[in-house]
Parts: sequence; structure tokens; C-alpha cells
Amino acid sequence: MAHSAPKDTLGRVRVGQAMRRQVIYRQEDATIGSAINALIKYKVSGCLVVDGQGRPTGVVSKTDIMGAYYAGIPIDAPLETIMNGPPLFCSPNMPLSRALEIMREKRVYRLFVRTEEDAPVEGLLAYPDIVGLLYRVCRHCDFSLRRRPAADLVEEIVRYRVSEVMTPGVTSLPLDTPLYGVMETLAAHRFGALLLTDAAGVPRGVVSKTDLVVTYRRGVSPQSPARDVMTPTVFGCLSNSALEDAIRLMIFSDIHRLFVYEDREENIVGVLSLSDAARVRSGSCHACATSRIHI
Repeated sequence: MAHSAPKDTLGRVRVGQAMRRQVIYRQEDATIGSAINALIKYKVSGCLVVDGQGRPTGVVSKTDIMGAYYAGIPIDAPLETIMNGPPLFCSPNMPLSRALEIMREKRVYRLFVRTEEDAPVEGLLAYPDIVGLLYRVCRHCDFSLRRRPAADLVEEIVRYRVSEVMTPGVTSLPLDTPLYGVMETLAAHRFGALLLTDAAGVPRGVVSKTDLVVTYRRGVSPQSPARDVMTPTVFGCLSNSALEDAIRLMIFSDIHRLFVYEDREENIVGVLSLSDAARVRSGSCHACATSRIHI
């Protein structure tokens, strides 16, 4: 049976096809608390900061807000005191693969989209948008696990497994670690979340930047134990799971990472994040992999 022609999925797609059109704005003199409310309401990880004339001047992310929490900055302080800038932009006509390279080179989670300098902002591109596009491509492919049972495939398709893409190893902290210790570890390793374990090393929960942002808004002391604010559900998957299935779980559970285990859920060996999944820029099986570029 003839094999399908290989293709470079992201190399053929433009930013404008993957970006989201909703961009959350806040003015420089808006409070940190107002930004937190917007991030929670719209389920985004950052907002664009503009001056009095509506010109983009910076970005405030959950990382910036966590830093303010750690530093003891009042929640009613203006965003201009904690924002990072200037924002990074790309064109809607830029190849999506190039935008992904820029995000990884600059170590940023998002790019804002506009046609040219000083033009209105048209949209936002973040890792969930890239992974979502890859999943849509895979879901409609003839080789998708969702469309055709493996037994029906005459030709052998080599699928990416989570173990090939995940970040190996995991950093965990005891349940009673104070929140400032959690924030220090997240910042030191550039993590989005940390696993919390009991005295026997069994995973009991997760503390993410989202949890900390909400905790900051509630006025909880950074001295409080992490167990008081953790999310008790630990989303995970087996290391030999198909990447397509893992991506599907993240998308439909609205989560940004899975803790990867072998044999049993307590034996965690790595983490699969949306940024890890985005690295496989040609889909979730080797039917699309010939032109794939590692970054």
C-alpha cells in the first residue's frame, strides 16, 4: 500500500490561521488586582498593557504577578510597576514555524500579532493555540487514532509517544512547604507548576502559578503552607501513551501540563507541557515527520 506523502504541518501554516483574536488589555495605571480578575475571567496567562493613547507598552503575565506576590507589592499597585516590556510582535503572514522559533528563542509564552509597526493589534499567539491547531490537523488525518482503529491500518504508522517529547525528571516539594518556597522554586526552574508530595513521596496535589495568583488576590500570607492552596487533582498519563491522546486530554481538560508516570501513578518520571507538545511541529505521528525541524 502506498504511503501518504510527508508534509511539514506548521511550515505551511501562517500565524493568522492559528492566532486567537481576543486580546486582553489593561492600562498602565490599572491595578494588579484588576489584571488578576481579567486573567481568571478569560482563562489567559497574560495581558497587554497600554498607555493613555492605547499604545502597547508592556505585558503582565502570571509570572510577573507571582513576583509581585513574592515581593510583597500591594495588590492595588499599578501595573506599570511590574510589567515587562516592550511586547513582542509578529505578523499574521509569518510562517507559524518561525513564530514558534521566536517564542522559544526569546523564552516567551506569547506573541502579539499586527501587520506592521504602530498598526492595531489583531490577535495573540500562544502555545495552546499552536497545540490546538496541531490537534485539529491530527484529528482530521486519515491516520488519526480518533478516526481509524489501529487494527484497520494496513501500513505501520510510528506514533510519537509521550516519553519522546516530555521533559524528563520532576521537581516536587513537601506539602508543608511555605508558599514563598514554592514561588522561589517555580522562578528558579521557570516552571508553571510544582508537584506536592506527602512524607512517603506520594503525589497529593499541584500548585500552579494560577493557584498562586488566586491566592494573592485572596490576601493569603506567603508564609502559608502550600497544601492550603494546592489543587488536589494531579493530571497524568503513562509515558508510553500516544502523544495525540495526551494532547487531547490537555485540550479538553483545559490544563497546560501532564505529569508522566510509568507503571503506576506514584512513579512520576517527567512532565509533558503544551510547549513540549508544540515542539513536535509536524503532528503526532511520523506520517508528517519527514520535514520536521528540531528546535
